[in-house]
Amino acid sequence: MTSMNAPVDVSLFARAAKPLGSYRKHWAARLGSAQFLPMSRAEMQLLGWDSCDVILVTGDAYVDHPSFGMAVIGRMLEGQGFRVGIIAQPEWDSAAAFQALGKPNLFFGVTAGNMDSMINRYTADRKIRSDDAYTPGDVGGKRPDRAALVYSQRCREAFKDVPIILGGIEGSLRRIAHYDYWQDKVRRSIVVDAKCDLLLYGNAERAIVEIAHRLAAREPVHRITDVRGTAFVRRSDDTTREGWFEINSTSVDTPGRMEAHVSPYMTTSEQAQQQGSSCAKEDRASGAVVPDDGSAMAMQPLVFMPNPALKGKLRVPPRERSVIRLPSYEQVRADPVLYAHANRVLHLETNPGNARALVQAHGEGVTARDVWITPPPIPLTTAEMDLVFDLPYARAPHPRYADEQGSHDHATKIPAWEMIRFSVNIMRGCFGGCTFCSITEHEGRIIQSRSEDSVIREVEAIRDSVKGFTGTISDLGGPTANMYRIGCKSPEIESACRKPSCVYPGICSNLNTDHTPLIRLYRRARALKGVKKILIGSGLRYDLALQSPEYVKELVTHHVGGYLKIAPEHTESGPLTKMMKPGIGSYEKFRQLFEKYSAEAGKKQYLIPYFIAAHPGTSDEDMMNLALWLKKNGFRADQVQTFYPSPMASATAMYHSGRDPLRRVTRDGEGVDIVRGDKRRRLHKAFLRYHDANNWPLLREALKTMGRSDLIGNGKHHLIPTFQPLTDGNYTSARRKNSTVSQPKTEPIGRGRLLTQHTGLPPRQSGVARAGAAAAGVSAVADRKTPAMRRK
Repeated sequence: MTSMNAPVDVSLFARAAKPLGSYRKHWAARLGSAQFLPMSRAEMQLLGWDSCDVILVTGDAYVDHPSFGMAVIGRMLEGQGFRVGIIAQPEWDSAAAFQALGKPNLFFGVTAGNMDSMINRYTADRKIRSDDAYTPGDVGGKRPDRAALVYSQRCREAFKDVPIILGGIEGSLRRIAHYDYWQDKVRRSIVVDAKCDLLLYGNAERAIVEIAHRLAAREPVHRITDVRGTAFVRRSDDTTREGWFEINSTSVDTPGRMEAHVSPYMTTSEQAQQQGSSCAKEDRASGAVVPDDGSAMAMQPLVFMPNPALKGKLRVPPRERSVIRLPSYEQVRADPVLYAHANRVLHLETNPGNARALVQAHGEGVTARDVWITPPPIPLTTAEMDLVFDLPYARAPHPRYADEQGSHDHATKIPAWEMIRFSVNIMRGCFGGCTFCSITEHEGRIIQSRSEDSVIREVEAIRDSVKGFTGTISDLGGPTANMYRIGCKSPEIESACRKPSCVYPGICSNLNTDHTPLIRLYRRARALKGVKKILIGSGLRYDLALQSPEYVKELVTHHVGGYLKIAPEHTESGPLTKMMKPGIGSYEKFRQLFEKYSAEAGKKQYLIPYFIAAHPGTSDEDMMNLALWLKKNGFRADQVQTFYPSPMASATAMYHSGRDPLRRVTRDGEGVDIVRGDKRRRLHKAFLRYHDANNWPLLREALKTMGRSDLIGNGKHHLIPTFQPLTDGNYTSARRKNSTVSQPKTEPIGRGRLLTQHTGLPPRQSGVARAGAAAAGVSAVADRKTPAMRRK
């Protein structure tokens, strides 16, 4: 019997992929590994390098930690024997900064960073942020808008003949024509705009290792068209496109043959005459002359004969050689319904076990070219996950970011690193399928888990080597806290499934919901010498946790630092069905268990529910009912998340098209209520912050318009009062630099106007690390989430 500590995979379908550790290493492996990957010529000389094989360009500061994408890819390539340099947050006004390390021997690897550069730069209301959690000192403006495009262009200017391999979440979410919220239009695939040679989408270790070795073997980059998880441009005369079976999916509601309406007052004979024929039977009955030459018998019923070549099951093209043609860029730009259709097809082709290649035309005439997207990458095995996370990371920012005392904890502190400094990532992927979230498009639905031993080794490494460790691990988690080693029971079902979620509308009967491996991991980690506390900072999928009350008890008793964040997102069925989230009843069941086990442990602990405003499918009445629920349950939302249409998400397709891509898209299908315009978005946010007196005038006006003036009054059952206190118009954000500060008011306080102070939950009693881990709205880390992806 196999031990749980052994690297056994949860996902069972066959992985027809070469193992990451089986490649013959490049010759430079003899040089060993560097303490930090070099960022300058001087560092290269200290390592004895005359050139770099690969140069990675990133919009983040270089932190050598497995939660940062460029560090994972860099260390992975270094482990394969390649010399890797990093250009982090370069000046983009010229190509000079991109020539700092010289010409790479193989390729430039380009990424905007761990976070989409547009989401990093702009709020959901399109306001410019003044901070950047991935920059020393939390300083904004260190990367350009659409950084992946700009960096690719500068790399091409620096060395025209060097291949450009684009990756990261910004590229993943733009691999086909996509709606751009910031410009309010559909943009082309980033492969076309960036003019990169290859785009790697999703977790790219498997693809980048294969491509690097093939380029090192002098294979032309334009011939590399068979690697999973890539996108590239093909011209119509490209011979590599031969031998594919194309499935046309460029339209919806294609009409069949149109039949004319038949008059009910016409006889069969008259109908036949109108169509240029005759009805012999009726003609004979009426005494009409029927010719004897057999012409009346010329029309015979059709007889279908079996085709002997098609005996048994109908043959279909092999999936591995099938490609689905999506509506072209020009079509989806002009037709929102076709945009929703293309989005639906894309999401149906995300299971690595059965996904087919996709192709989308861009341009017409002589400029026409196709963007090809190969099926998603094969998930990593547990042994491969261990290999990735056991690489020799320094687990610290590059020394160039240190202050005068050599510290990273003061003026040059990088908030994103501080957030995950004492945390451990135990898995990748998420099968929740939330429509506003981008994890599925980037990491996939298959859970890829590390072995227990690998996780314990990292906890011990933090304890023994990370400066500032006080005994508290801030998180053992990932995209979702409680999906570790959970997967489908059947390999056949898993490889054939096309459902967008394993937990919506209910927990799939084929899903193994056993939390025992995660409980064992928690217990082993907190038993380590020198570890005082293990906290869980990742978002919890509470409907899944309900399947294991033992897990909930373990979590509540030992791993909650006073607060536990969960995300019901809403209380009403309308928006919840468009989010693919469980009903509020699941939250209530979890709350009861949480309070029960907290009481048994003798602890005062609190749930922090997160809600989202202005999501597609949300009516004003839905937000009003949510506000009433919040008041009834004593919640005052401090941090409010407004729906942010990130590229390629299903909810973004709803926002742009007004159609629901979760169902078959038709032109006469049911529309989706879309919250557009600043005024209505402000109203939905105001309902979430019903307790803020600055929002009361807007809410009074809306409630009167909705015919709910009965909710305006000074009683406990009213939502907002009739009086208006003196307010300063301020809105204090969780990110203080984003707060809106108005000019101080000098008018005296008149009768009936009161100054009020609003308080939320009791103050958090914990250390800096825990506070950083629990902060909402802070930028995400690699293999975790962007702000649009943070909550389960």
